[in-house]
Amino acid sequence: MSNTATPPPTSTGSTQVDAIKQAAAAHTPQKLSGVALYSRFAFAGAVCCSVTHGAFTPVDVVKTSIQLDPIKYNRGLIGGFRQIIAEKGFGAVWTGVGPTFAGYFLQGAFKFGGYEFFKQQAIDKFGYEAAANNRTAVYLGSSACAEFFADIALCPLEATRIRLVSDPNFASGLVSGFGKILKTEGVGAFYSGFGPILFKQVPYTMAKFVVYEKVAEAIFARYDKNTMSAPMQTVSNLGAGLIAGFAAAIVSQPADTMLSKINKTKGAPGEGTTSRLIKIAKELGIRGSYAGIGARLFMVGGLTAGQFAIYGDIKKALGAVGGVEIAAVK
Repeated sequence: MSNTATPPPTSTGSTQVDAIKQAAAAHTPQKLSGVALYSRFAFAGAVCCSVTHGAFTPVDVVKTSIQLDPIKYNRGLIGGFRQIIAEKGFGAVWTGVGPTFAGYFLQGAFKFGGYEFFKQQAIDKFGYEAAANNRTAVYLGSSACAEFFADIALCPLEATRIRLVSDPNFASGLVSGFGKILKTEGVGAFYSGFGPILFKQVPYTMAKFVVYEKVAEAIFARYDKNTMSAPMQTVSNLGAGLIAGFAAAIVSQPADTMLSKINKTKGAPGEGTTSRLIKIAKELGIRGSYAGIGARLFMVGGLTAGQFAIYGDIKKALGAVGGVEIAAVK
């Protein structure tokens, strides 16, 4: 009888299955949560907002000039470009690009990151089914909350930008302009337009996100998102963003005009922000409130389309795929 031990039988099939499972796990994206997830949302939002708003600075300069002096700048978007370049040189249309980029970098982080965060809070509080059945209300509430905090960050830089555009001799750029306002007028001057900026940005953001979500829902109900190629997903985001941008521009235009007016110069001694707003609203009227709407439709439609396309692509690159999605419960 042999004393040689017989080796235990090997399970080749089991080993292969385990290897396949390990390979699949290695290629499955890790599900992110907490700070790791929301920091990616915030970064993607910061980049998409700062890049798009910075790129559209020339359009914003023309739009703001039309709002501040509609009698002088009364030739529309193209005519306004020509007027400003003829009077002040090509560099004038890039006035305020520094505060625009910096302001919307901060604003974008709070806006997009906050929107995803507050959507998740609604799901946690009310449950997924209730949130899904009332998702329009969730979109509206989440975007409004996110924009409130975003505007706290944006307001000082937006005030600096408008002052630079309205008075090219005021300062040489972001740092000097910001410092001059702080030194001569105090911190309160940065927030003299906080009311108008909330009145403008909160409805703007609510319209922007809810229209985007609804258009995206309609697109992905017809075409399965999981089978769409990356370029087609980007095109879908562009299309939904363009429609959302048009809606947001129309809703927020009157407040945008008032914001430009109130930040053009400091108020008279003893004149409060509320009284200034009432005075400006009376002077403008409905027609005056929509001065520069053509330029703003072009600008907001384009930058909103770009924002959602860039935001979606950066999220995918960072592994924050899908975001906080709320689908209809069937």
